[in-house]
Amino acid sequence: MNFTQMHERLRLELLRRIQRGSLSVSLLARKTGLGQPHLSNFLNGRRQLSLEALDRVLAAQHLTAGDLVPMIARAETTPADEKSGLVPLVSHATAMFEPYVRTSAVQSIIHFPASALESYRTRALSSRRTWQRFVAVRISATDAAAMDPLVQPEAIVLIDRHYNSLRSQGPPRLNVYAVRLDSHLLLRYVDFQHNRLVLRPHSVTAPVLLLEIGLDDAPNDLVVGRVALILNEL
Repeated sequence: MNFTQMHERLRLELLRRIQRGSLSVSLLARKTGLGQPHLSNFLNGRRQLSLEALDRVLAAQHLTAGDLVPMIARAETTPADEKSGLVPLVSHATAMFEPYVRTSAVQSIIHFPASALESYRTRALSSRRTWQRFVAVRISATDAAAMDPLVQPEAIVLIDRHYNSLRSQGPPRLNVYAVRLDSHLLLRYVDFQHNRLVLRPHSVTAPVLLLEIGLDDAPNDLVVGRVALILNEL
């Protein structure tokens, strides 16, 4: 990865944090001592940072240069794509919000059959196709309850983030999706009706949830991805 690519990765990461509400230009200026106009020009792609300014921003955001390199471009010992079968286990927040998985965000690496990963079809919005495709997350007992017995406590689920279309793969199989509800990740069956996402549980004792979609929003934006595989602990 060259210097220009590193700047672009950092710019996208900062914009992501601003979008999530965990960062602002004024806060970044205070933490780094850099001027707001200077930072705004960088975030808008109108200029790059000096090496000193780059170091200040990385330190202020607790990032390293290695965090800006996507895992699929790292050493051959830890690739993470459908050809290798190696997928990073990450937090729910990383799965929902981070297009590229940073080294520091990887909890462990899980091996899935490469042939299975290659067989999954993609159905994604164009903006999602640039994201690192597969991630895995662990599901707590609380989060698994609504999908019992399909998903058991402490199950590991494989999420295909290149599949956020609500079109099913075909009857009789229903897609299970990872869905973003505010800052929380849920597993549900999903429909779109009357400008609302309908989140249906597998358990008959859990409630159906309705998410209103704003006029400027797309329902697919709330879909993290399709659950491609569920690994329940024996």
